[in-house]
Amino acid sequence: SRPYAVGREQIREFAEAIGDPNPVYTDPAAARALGHPDVIAPPTYPFAITTRVAQQVIQDPELGLDYTRVVHGDQKFGYTRPVHAGDVITITSHIEDIKSLAGNDVLLIRNELHDESGDHVATVHTKLVARAAEEA
Repeated sequence: SRPYAVGREQIREFAEAIGDPNPVYTDPAAARALGHPDVIAPPTYPFAITTRVAQQVIQDPELGLDYTRVVHGDQKFGYTRPVHAGDVITITSHIEDIKSLAGNDVLLIRNELHDESGDHVATVHTKLVARAAEEA
């Protein structure tokens, strides 16, 4: 992906949207008191930035996925460290598996997040289910 600059305001808005008042998401002093260089993002924040990249993958015409029938099946996060304000994140998406279950297509995507130094920050696993078309 193109580099994505993570800002304090984006993190604050995300924390407010999910209703998490933890001060490490909004107060740089609180985050620094815990050893972080700046405010950190809530654990599910990477989903917000990996979604854009995953969209490029699943909308590839060669994949042939009918996105109008897609529902979110599962999400897993693995961290080397938290995402923090000031990070410039690059995401690489990989399709790990595609299978058919009961007529539904199940797509497993692994997103690797790296910072501007190339260091691993997090891995986000996403499962998408393209529901089978209903017969008339």
